[in-house]
Amino acid sequence: MRLLLVEDDPMLGSSIRKGFYRYGFIVDWVQDGLAAEVALATESYSMILLDLGLPKKSGLDVLKKFRSAKNNAPVIILSARDAVANRIEGLDAGADDYLDKPFDLDELAARIRALLRRSSGRTSSVLQHGDITFDQARTAVYYHGKSIVLGARELALLSALMENPGAILSRTQLMHRIYGWSDDIESNTIEVHIHTLRKKLSPGVIQNIRGIGYKLADE
Repeated sequence: MRLLLVEDDPMLGSSIRKGFYRYGFIVDWVQDGLAAEVALATESYSMILLDLGLPKKSGLDVLKKFRSAKNNAPVIILSARDAVANRIEGLDAGADDYLDKPFDLDELAARIRALLRRSSGRTSSVLQHGDITFDQARTAVYYHGKSIVLGARELALLSALMENPGAILSRTQLMHRIYGWSDDIESNTIEVHIHTLRKKLSPGVIQNIRGIGYKLADE
């Protein structure tokens, strides 16, 4: 999944971006409120992680504008402002969760998964399709009960397909899910990842709908 991180602390921002890679989370990172508004106006994100004390425009103002535009993506506020009044203000402005700094990266990842489950109507972090089991909390994939080791991009790609098992996702949609702004992308990168997943799982597990995109084979 692709997330937007709005955080002006270089050390924290870099830590979240690098740390989340192992979960298969793709993170676009901006460091001020105006840059956040540009990103939100031009890209679609599964989740926004938002600091409040930002240069150029406050995180609270960014949040209010985002919600006033009827955008429903879940938002988690990450802030050193830990007073009850600050948490109430952030939640009432449209945030779905509020996490005080400093925080544990694993806890933040768990909160992200919980919010995404609720927004998609799921109750479990385990995705199941046919003989494929994907435990998102443990970033563990099993095929016919056997553990399969996947890279971060492969996890992100499989997650996109398993979260929408009946949908055909275009090459562009898949690229959007597994690559961020700063990533170098080869022209055949999606095809390479699809090929690798087929080798590790089964040749027929992912179908190519010619001229349209890719989908998981029917159960």
